[in-house]
Amino acid sequence: MKLRTKFILFVFVIHIVVIGLSFYIFRENKIFFIASEVFILLSVFICWQLYQDLIQPISLLMTGAEAIKDQDFNIKFLKTGKYEMDKLIEVYNLMIDHLRDERTRQEAQHFFLDKLIETSPTGIIILNHDDIIVSMNAKAHEIISKFDQESWKKEVFPSGMSKTISLNGVETYKVQKSHFTERGFPRHFIMIEELSKEILSAEKNAYGKIIRMMAHEVNNSIGAINSILDSTLQVQEKEDYKNALQIAIWRNDHLNLFMRNFADLVRLPSPQKETLDVGSLIHSSVSLMQFKAKEKNISILLKLPDYLVYINADKQQMEQVFINILKNAIESFGSKENALIQVCLCEAPLKILFENNGADISKHIEIQLFTPFFSTKKNGQGIGLTLIREILVNHQLGFSLKTIEPGLTRFEIIF
Repeated sequence: MKLRTKFILFVFVIHIVVIGLSFYIFRENKIFFIASEVFILLSVFICWQLYQDLIQPISLLMTGAEAIKDQDFNIKFLKTGKYEMDKLIEVYNLMIDHLRDERTRQEAQHFFLDKLIETSPTGIIILNHDDIIVSMNAKAHEIISKFDQESWKKEVFPSGMSKTISLNGVETYKVQKSHFTERGFPRHFIMIEELSKEILSAEKNAYGKIIRMMAHEVNNSIGAINSILDSTLQVQEKEDYKNALQIAIWRNDHLNLFMRNFADLVRLPSPQKETLDVGSLIHSSVSLMQFKAKEKNISILLKLPDYLVYINADKQQMEQVFINILKNAIESFGSKENALIQVCLCEAPLKILFENNGADISKHIEIQLFTPFFSTKKNGQGIGLTLIREILVNHQLGFSLKTIEPGLTRFEIIF
């Protein structure tokens, strides 16, 4: 039973009893009976005033409690002129103002945090209490798409730990797991930071300094040695000595060319981009390598659209990339029959696929392919893929080289 009902019932019973007693006591004396009735009416009026003073604050509290329950912090009460009621209204209004300000501040912080996470250059993945992904920002989506599902599941480690993951020896990421407390229980989140640019820059600075020093010393020595050998060859009459001197000159020239290849890698200029017909660029690169492919009975198949597709790139550098990719594909074949290299130009997104059915690339080799000067060839220098990497990174293009399935190896360039 509500307090208001109890109060009304109590006042009603009391006054019915008093009316009955006054009638019983003063029924012989009309004046006293009328006077008692006046006092009873006065009592009823006073009880009504007490009801207003006592029940109204309770009703006010109930209305305020319902508003707070509905999270409506815009309802405020006006003062009535009664001291106790006004003090209650003043405290309630102050509390509502504080709650509204606090909610506004939290909403602003939450909005700012959401924006910060979404635009962060670091990939952020939020997990629930069961370590299931519930949300991730755009950068995390981009990074996770580069991992296959199985490899991602393997990258599990305790909270507070971090590790470095590398893809194809080019893209390197620092993955760190941490947690925060929500309602007394820990929730984990994962941050993925791309280290590729910093690592590539550090690598280039390191090997660039060494190559420049080696090129300087070798070129200085080769020039002087060749001059002496040429002079000796002019005055030497014995055929055996002439042959030996000629071989020494050839070896020096080969060493000089070897060092120039390394020096060219360090001196690679910034791309001078222009609008290019990518189909025409592919045609010219394939035409250049066609003779070498035919020597090894390798067919090159082009799958290009009937219309023109344009890219913004450095013509010479991109042509160098295509030629090196085709050269590596040709060299991947042994004496295989039905050897085929297929070049496809796809759109949405725009990408070029160089596919061949030559030797497969193992997972162990795949992660080292674009490591500077790494080569699986007997006399390889590891310059070709390093040069490809430098050019494509400078063009800010995505790329990968892997065996998609047995008998199908693909070099993919994504614009």
